[in-house]
This record gives sequence, C-alpha cells and structure tokens, in this order.
Amino acid sequence: MLKTGQSATVILLLLFIFHSCADQSNPMLHLDIQGHRGCRGLMPENTVPAFIKAIDLGVHTLEMDVVVNQYDEVIVSHEPFFNHEITMKPDSTVVSKSEEMTLNIYPMSLVEIQSYDVGLREHPRFPLQQNISAIKPTLAHVVESAERHILLEQNEAIKYNIEIKRKPEWDGIYHPSMEDFVQIVVGEIALLGIEQKTTVQCFDVETLIYIDEKYPDIKLVYLVENGESPQDNLDKIGFVPEIYSPMYSLVNADLVKYCKDEGMRLIPWTVNDANAIEQMIDLGVDGIISDYPDRVVEIMESRSVTR
Repeated sequence: MLKTGQSATVILLLLFIFHSCADQSNPMLHLDIQGHRGCRGLMPENTVPAFIKAIDLGVHTLEMDVVVNQYDEVIVSHEPFFNHEITMKPDSTVVSKSEEMTLNIYPMSLVEIQSYDVGLREHPRFPLQQNISAIKPTLAHVVESAERHILLEQNEAIKYNIEIKRKPEWDGIYHPSMEDFVQIVVGEIALLGIEQKTTVQCFDVETLIYIDEKYPDIKLVYLVENGESPQDNLDKIGFVPEIYSPMYSLVNADLVKYCKDEGMRLIPWTVNDANAIEQMIDLGVDGIISDYPDRVVEIMESRSVTR
C-alpha cells in the first residue's frame, strides 16, 4: 500500500504522462498559428474586427504591423501612409495609387488618421474579405480589445507578433529616427504589460541589431525575403534571433534543419494556399503566418483526428 507522499508522487507522474501523451497526439499544440494582419483574407487588415475574428478562429498569435505619428502614438498599419487598395478618404472618395504616399501618417493626429476608412472598399486581391467600416487602431486599442474579448468569451490566451515598419530612407519623413521608433514601440509594449507574450519582428537589419543591444529581453523575429543563405543573413545581424521568418517559398528541408541546429524557431510567411500549408507542416516548421488562419486550423484539426 502506498503512503500519502508516495501516492501524491504517483498522481503527479500520471498527470505528467497524460499531458505528455496529449501533447504528442495533438499537433495543434506544437504549431504557432499566426493570423496575418489579423485575418486579412477574411476581414479588413490590421483592424480590431480582424483581430477579434482571428481569436475566434483559434489563432495562437496575432501578427500585425506598427507605425508611429509625430505624437509618439503607436498605430497599427502596414504602411506609414494610406494604401490605395483599402482606403477611403474622409469625404468618401477613394485613394489613388499615385497619391497614397502623400497621405503620410507620421505628421497626422490620431483624430485625422481615424477619419479615413480602411474597411469598406472591396479588396481586389481578397474576394472573401468582409467589407465593413473600420479604422486604423492604436496598438493599445488592439491589445485592450483582444484581452477583453478573450476574458469575456473565455478564449485561450494569445500572443502578439509586432512588426516595426522601418526603412532607413524614411527616417524623419514617414517615421522618426530608428532609435526613437524602437523606443516608442518597445515603451508601449512595456506600458501594455505584454512583454512576456510579444515578439518584435523586422526586415531591417539595423533595427534588429539595435533592439538586441539595447533591449536584450525582447524576443526578436528576423523577417527575410532574400534568397541568401540563412548563415549569410545571420552574419548580417551578428546574433541568433528567437525566430527566423522567411517568405514560405524559401523554406525547404535544409532550412528546417539549419534552424533547428541553431536553436531558432522557423515560422514562414504568408502561407495561404491549402497545399502550401500542408507542405510547410510536413517540412516541420514551428508556425505558419496566414491571411487565412481558418485554413491552417482546419488542416491541423483534421490531422489531429486522422493521425
């Protein structure tokens, strides 16, 4: 007969085995499903409705882009200007491609920024996207809305993957200096209390190096779209980031092995086609960024049932 202490040890051991087996039988737990700009294929990109929809679909991470204005407000937006594909002006006329870069967000106030609609226009490349009135939100609004929704609906907790949209030639024009840009965004992340569940991503090598040196606790994602070797890319930044995030067409078995050997997670973007999603999963990536996270969830759920 087991003593009390022995019984407790046995119970804990059994619970550990049970959870370990559950983890192995459920691949959903091992793939970080990220909703690209919320769920751009289904809802207006980088808007609160898109992020709420993504949460309800079952994503693990909300992927988004941020810019800042001259008032140091962090705005969720893919460009530091109003993209012609998605924007209607305050007078309800559409933005043309030739004028989009003149609609610079950096000098605008939040009131002015949010007088533009970025959800009502039918998106030429995403026919399944629901068209609703939407504005560019602040990062604070996104996080507060997401956390409130999770609490009310008792959803699983989510993480944030935030891209700093910096280009050196845009310093002082479409955004502040790189150092100020980083300080503003990292400061906002800290103020919102989401440091432990946030990764910061960037294509810009100078930005990644600066964050690694000044904010070593920030988990970094190296965004890549060039055809250079992963070693050559790492040599540019001089450290191993938490996540290597290439365009999905660059992913192959060699890259998967390289990332595992270097201790980096491999999360490609932007994987929308069902066959491509299947291919990435079969290669053994650590996550998938998709405009259609529902497709990734559906495929993973079907695999967890059939395997």
